[in-house]
Amino acid sequence: MTTTTTEPARARAVLSNQDFKLLQDAVLFYLKAHEDDPISSKYSALYHRLGSAARR
Repeated sequence: MTTTTTEPARARAVLSNQDFKLLQDAVLFYLKAHEDDPISSKYSALYHRLGSAARR
């Protein structure tokens, strides 16, 4: 009996660099409109993560 192994398919990127920039702009818009919201610190962290992902 012959056993064959197959490599998993190569992963494709789901989002482009332009998508990260659009999302970052949308999060920035939200941050400016909701500066006093206690959850804004989480959106701020997301904003910075999106920026570092776009630079890759």
